[in-house]
Amino acid sequence: MAAAASELLTGWCLFGLALLAILIFCWVYVRKYQSRRESEVISTITAIFALAVALISSALLPVDIFLVSYMKNQNGTFKDWADANVSRQIEDTVLYGYYTLYSIILFCVFLWIPFVYFYYEEKAEDDGNTCSQVKTALKYTLGFITICAVLLLIGAFVPLDIPNKKNSTEWEKVKLLFEEFGSSHGLSALSFSISSLTVIGMLAAITYTAYGMSALPLNLIKGTTSAAYERLENTEDIEEVEQHLLRIKSKCRDGRPLSSRDRRTLQQLEERLRTLRRRERHLESIEKSWWTKFCKAIRPLKIVWGVFFIIVALLFTVSLFLSNLDKALHSAGFDSGFIILGTNLTNPLNMMLPVLQTVFPLDYILITTIVMYFIFTSMAGIRNMGIWFFWIRLYKIRRGKTRPQALLFLCMILLLIVLHTSYMIYSLAPQYVMYGSQKYLVQSNKTIDVQPRNVTFVSKDCDADAPEDQCIVTRTYLFLHKFWFFSAAYYFGNWAFIAVFLVGLIVSCCKGKKSVIEGEVDDDDSDMSDDELSAYYH
Repeated sequence: MAAAASELLTGWCLFGLALLAILIFCWVYVRKYQSRRESEVISTITAIFALAVALISSALLPVDIFLVSYMKNQNGTFKDWADANVSRQIEDTVLYGYYTLYSIILFCVFLWIPFVYFYYEEKAEDDGNTCSQVKTALKYTLGFITICAVLLLIGAFVPLDIPNKKNSTEWEKVKLLFEEFGSSHGLSALSFSISSLTVIGMLAAITYTAYGMSALPLNLIKGTTSAAYERLENTEDIEEVEQHLLRIKSKCRDGRPLSSRDRRTLQQLEERLRTLRRRERHLESIEKSWWTKFCKAIRPLKIVWGVFFIIVALLFTVSLFLSNLDKALHSAGFDSGFIILGTNLTNPLNMMLPVLQTVFPLDYILITTIVMYFIFTSMAGIRNMGIWFFWIRLYKIRRGKTRPQALLFLCMILLLIVLHTSYMIYSLAPQYVMYGSQKYLVQSNKTIDVQPRNVTFVSKDCDADAPEDQCIVTRTYLFLHKFWFFSAAYYFGNWAFIAVFLVGLIVSCCKGKKSVIEGEVDDDDSDMSDDELSAYYH
């Protein structure tokens, strides 16, 4: 018992270290992208806190799986200390952890982040008194609070009965699991609200993460164009524009006014010249910076990382495809949300994670790596595409030059994507997320001349055929599948994710090298500061 308590304490200590690492990462990440000129304390704290809460909720997943797995021995028997009461206490502890984190996420998404965002929007448009700005921000935030209240009410009273079109024993087991999970209105309301946000996160992952999974590795492999070569081209462009300007201005030397067409052309050329000169300053700054020289030195390492990332992306895609194909072939269908207990078509990650789980914390490290991989690929997608509302680009995300409002948008998107990551990991390794490394005992009869000689028991990985009291399902799995229609949406979303990744892979392969200042200097920039990029590279 003492040894068990010691190992459990070690697990929670590692979780505490993970929390500290998450906070440090979020602080560095937000500080890297926020504008040096327009940084605000409240928006910085909000962004760091929101992103940290999302990452902490994903960090609870391997803890949940470790705890249900640790209650059983490798031979399939329960450990001496793991009686029904202890098991229930452990499960409840994890459940309360999810309650707390998901409640904080709802608070961030529907109250805190919208309020801070609208506050700075009002501050940018009106330099009036603070009280007026707070009132206006609260007025707009009230709409988000109303949406949250509607989601909670729908979740509390929406019927969970599944259309009884399938006579499936497996689905009966799923319903029994949900009954064990709890039927309180509060739990249902929270689960429905979080599932709604997870669907939005799924759409963000399809848009940004799927594309970023192809763009990030290929950009690392191809590299960027030379700063010296770009400066030479830019100088030629400046000379060409200046000559064009002289030709137009020469038309009015004798006092004749310019035509309206020439005036428009003159204005466009002057704007173009300002942009080219700004590019010249940035290219000169980058060419002389120590960071550029360092990047040249580690160019071979970047290529290695790019090859590694594309292999990982293909591994994820294959695993996701096999998992979805398994659901298409062996689940009870759309009416059950394509839910299956166990796996029929295994995939590489589903085989790897249960093996690593037996040596804590190897699976924890892999899960953390997967989450961070999704973060970096999502960020690559957002940086390449920007933040859009349908066909209108709202913000650009740049290192050291992201406005407070854009930073809040960025962390909101990343929060929703990380929220969806738990389901992505389930899709990649369903057996692992449901049962971890749990096994159960199955009776095996050895016979000679049709007469039983002895009766033995063999251990088997937990699956849909396991007795109800022999395998413990993680709280994560039940949270993700409490509403069958969300599970159906996730299923179709996975197919869309695969399709967007393949399209993004083709597009990224066809593109040439990126500019060394890709996205840093554009004609329509309104939030630029020439000093910010120089400060970043020097």
